[in-house]
Amino acid sequence: MRNVKKIAVLGKNPLWHMYRYVKKVKIFKQTIVIELCRFVPSVRLKHFLYRHVLHMKVGANTAFAYKVIPDILYPEYITIGKNCVVGYNTTILTHEFLVDEFRTGKVIIGNDTLIGANCTILPGVVIGSNVKVGAGAVVSKDIPDNAFAYGNPLHIVKQ
Repeated sequence: MRNVKKIAVLGKNPLWHMYRYVKKVKIFKQTIVIELCRFVPSVRLKHFLYRHVLHMKVGANTAFAYKVIPDILYPEYITIGKNCVVGYNTTILTHEFLVDEFRTGKVIIGNDTLIGANCTILPGVVIGSNVKVGAGAVVSKDIPDNAFAYGNPLHIVKQ
């Protein structure tokens, strides 16, 4: 099971009250940086902005492809090891607004890991080192080291 923290909801539908959880200025700043990084072709500039402005923990030689979307509310909950590739149009979430609940969880990705294009990584998962995640996968549970994961629901094959 994913390691998420459930936060008490005041009233119905917590998305209507998201500014109780994160300040408007923080969300605005992070939205601007993330949108800029989605289209900037420079891997070095994206790496710098993610580490120093969004406070993500990103290892050396890790590259983010075109249109990657880290979490807008809590990007600082994302840790990615060294020498990783995060593929085109991947979304890395560290929060979930449900109808009656709000959850947060850290996302940890090990070293030398490939995340394929169009993947969605849900809050609270740990993806090991030397892992390959197939394009379009929804990562809804932990993936151990040296594995190949694909699909929705997620299938994991140890290598």
